[in-house]
Amino acid sequence: MATGRGRGAATLIAALVVVAWLVVGVVAGPYSGRLGEVATNDNTAFLPADAEATRAQDLAAGFAERRTTPALVVYERATGITEADRRRVAADAARLAGVRGVVPPIPPPVPSRDGQALQVVVPIDDAEGERIGRVVDELRAVAGADTGGLAVHVAGPAGLLADLIEVFRAIDGPLLLVTLLVVLVILLVVYRSPVLWILPLLAAGMSYALAALLVYVLADADVVTLNGQAQGILTVLVFGAGTDYALLLIARYREELHRHRRAWDALRAAWRAAAPAIVGSGGTVIVSLLCLLLSSLNSNRALGPVAAVGIAATLLVMLTFLPALLLLGGRWAFWPRRPEADRADPRAEHGIWSRVAGFVARRARPVWLVTAAALAVLTVGLTQLHVTTLGQSELFTTRTDSVAGQEAISRHYPAGAGSPATIFTSQETAQQVARVAEAVPGVASVRPVAGRGSAAPPEANAPPAVVGGRVQLEATLTDRPDSVGAERTVRKLRKAVHRVPDSQSVVGGFTAVNVDTADASARDRNVIIPVVLAVIAVVLALLLRALLAPVLLIATVVLSFLATLGLCGLIFRYALDYPGVDQSFPLFAFVFLVALGIDYNIFLMSRVREESVRRGTRPGVLAGLTLTGGVITSAGIVLAATFSALAVLPLVVLVELGVAVAVGVLLDTVVVRSLLVPALSYDIGPPVWWPSRLGRRARAARRAARHAR
Repeated sequence: MATGRGRGAATLIAALVVVAWLVVGVVAGPYSGRLGEVATNDNTAFLPADAEATRAQDLAAGFAERRTTPALVVYERATGITEADRRRVAADAARLAGVRGVVPPIPPPVPSRDGQALQVVVPIDDAEGERIGRVVDELRAVAGADTGGLAVHVAGPAGLLADLIEVFRAIDGPLLLVTLLVVLVILLVVYRSPVLWILPLLAAGMSYALAALLVYVLADADVVTLNGQAQGILTVLVFGAGTDYALLLIARYREELHRHRRAWDALRAAWRAAAPAIVGSGGTVIVSLLCLLLSSLNSNRALGPVAAVGIAATLLVMLTFLPALLLLGGRWAFWPRRPEADRADPRAEHGIWSRVAGFVARRARPVWLVTAAALAVLTVGLTQLHVTTLGQSELFTTRTDSVAGQEAISRHYPAGAGSPATIFTSQETAQQVARVAEAVPGVASVRPVAGRGSAAPPEANAPPAVVGGRVQLEATLTDRPDSVGAERTVRKLRKAVHRVPDSQSVVGGFTAVNVDTADASARDRNVIIPVVLAVIAVVLALLLRALLAPVLLIATVVLSFLATLGLCGLIFRYALDYPGVDQSFPLFAFVFLVALGIDYNIFLMSRVREESVRRGTRPGVLAGLTLTGGVITSAGIVLAATFSALAVLPLVVLVELGVAVAVGVLLDTVVVRSLLVPALSYDIGPPVWWPSRLGRRARAARRAARHAR
């Protein structure tokens, strides 16, 4: 009777936990589709406050009644603009001025020197924020499609932002759907059960709903900043990591069901054994992500807390909601392969991994030497990994309207037209600064801005506007504003105008934002990467209660990271034909690959340590590899597949990150965790636990054996 009452109480508690979580899911569920409401995609806002481009933006506010973002409407006819075209453009300009969100007056159309294009600059109120995308959509509707050989495009900063917003709209729909389908298919293949796959998928969905609710509330209260990139990564990270934790707990539960007659006893034993590894893994990822708070770029700082909240929500769900589901499901959830309480050796179910463990035991030293050498060879591909600022035409995997418009502008106008560099200088030195700036190679022309809030070009004799003793100059560049050549010009321009005595010159604009972003990204890599490695080392030392093992694990993961970047360099250049990787790519790739790569080593080495206590180090290594091989490989495939889902977004930055994480995770699970780490640990033997008691105990046993002989 006591047994029956205990089982009934456990079932009741599990049912109450499930009901409580379902209530949370009902409340939180709608927020997974509302994150776009609190997202921002203003790249300038992500710069440090002390960046020169940020200071220039602050100064620009004084020269305009309202902050605006320009949309460039370009009309192009290869055979030359006709009089009818001019009438149409004039009529369009009048209608464009009436679009809500546009700041009139609109300057007259600017003809190209070759007579084949007309350009209309449409200033859009920055107060519209995310609504800029809708304003641009209306501009495109008003300007109309290509007609009679006259091509029409909306480009410029506003056009680019609108296209980015359109890309990120796919996060709430296609990306989430593809991620769910990927996880579903893999779970069906892994479990080969018509029932069991439902439980981890339901728990992963609950994790995402809770994470979305928390992120929405924090972003709405301005505690964290959410952008489209962080939103996309949050989706795949929660589903990928959540499914990984579920696979680990379910695998241990199945194992314990062979040892215990009651499901409650099996679940309790599985939870106690798996929870430390899951918490250690999730904690490592959370701490690594929070290291992004050290970034000088607001965009990086935004991603860290958002993703960390996602992992924290996932840990909470997987350690409470999923166990309750498993207890209610009992053994029948595993049908048709129900585990019986037969006390069978769990290693018997892992025939393939038993053979891998045997191979490692026989060839430990050659295995780790060869795998390490192979990974080192892949690092040669780093020479093909070009870190750069992706141009507008290189930012998307598809040809957007803003890209087509920028190409048209480049064909008929100075490439920097529409996005000039802005120079703010003292009134006394304005003329000297203008002459110095115009002499810089790559600068097509320099003109003062006249009239507070005026968008029209000033008359030749119009005095420049003076605000706070400063004058604003506009420098049109000969290169595209998003090109490497334009960045070089801005760097030269800054050096030149800074040298003018007492000028207090500040250079900003679109290209200057890219320059400052590149500099901040380089600084962030140099600061954050060592901190992440140090933090992970501390977490591993506490978890494994050793010093040598954490050092070895970090070394293998860093080698895997470099090999992944090398392989990605080859893939991006020769398979995908990408011009390079964005400035943020190396840091994001490092944080995710190292944190997630350490995850699998934590899963492995936690089990190896557990088995080493019972069996000894070398037998423990083999037992740990055998027992975790299948589940960790499955987890790696899930995570690789979920990050690959980022490819549905036509944005090169996210595609590259998805490919890098997928490739890196597969390298970690198939090569590093399956061969390199076990072979290295087996070859070293008990000293791998130095200086813990486990290592000392093994040394004492060896000394006792020698004395006995």
